[in-house]
Amino acid sequence: MNKMEGKVCLVTGANSGIGKQTALGLARMGATVVMVCRSKQRGEAAMAEIKNGSGNDAVDLLLTDLSSQAQIRKLAKEFKDRYQRLDVLINNAGIGLAKRKENTNGIEMTFAVNHLACFLLTNLLLERLKASAPSRVVNVSSFAHSWINKINFEDLQGKQKFPPMQIYAQSKLAILMFSYELARRLAGTGVTVNALDPGLVSTNLGHDVIGPLRVARWVFMNVLAISPQEGAQTSIYLASSPEVEGVTGKYFMKQRPKRSSKASYDRETWQRLWKVSEELTGLAS
Repeated sequence: MNKMEGKVCLVTGANSGIGKQTALGLARMGATVVMVCRSKQRGEAAMAEIKNGSGNDAVDLLLTDLSSQAQIRKLAKEFKDRYQRLDVLINNAGIGLAKRKENTNGIEMTFAVNHLACFLLTNLLLERLKASAPSRVVNVSSFAHSWINKINFEDLQGKQKFPPMQIYAQSKLAILMFSYELARRLAGTGVTVNALDPGLVSTNLGHDVIGPLRVARWVFMNVLAISPQEGAQTSIYLASSPEVEGVTGKYFMKQRPKRSSKASYDRETWQRLWKVSEELTGLAS
């Protein structure tokens, strides 16, 4: 169970749900786990649970609101100041909102957290990942990516219309396309990039929905959903298993590679999305 000893793993959204169980699983394998959480109180409570549950004291906590690009940049700097290597980056944090909100950068919140935070943080940590190769990037997408057949660049942030399920689906399609394009760009570097669908997991996601969606959410979360521990298994597998050493640019479900939606393989959209994401995060050269 100590096959991750000496490895440094960064997990976003690690104080609850899939992220917490992922952090716990990696800590049990002996990894140094760096948890990224927004709440100091919840983060410290989860860190204590993970230390106790794993018998591993090499668990650290960095506080960041991933909706804020300034805080993401601060997070990347803090991490690089503390750690000289990064073996695994798990972009797990995600939200689903019933109503449109904007972050401090004036960007729609779901797209900002589910896609742009992943895009910005990963790019800011790329040199550390390359220097630590062989290393891995694991991005948590969702089967929801298949609910739409394109990225709506004409209304990317839902200013004209805000159908919550489609906005969420678009953010998950975006992170999947980002994964594929990043894998292509990193070919030969020793850094692998894979995305995954954790399944329908009982979490706090979408807790603020109202009306018929609230009833549907209750059924999904209380009757059909799997536990966060089960949902974390593919993330842990992609982060640690020797079976996927060198495997990159794939989409996984239940620890097995799977074809994602037809729309997700549009390379022209990958590159257009990359350019737009660079502009929205200030990474454009």
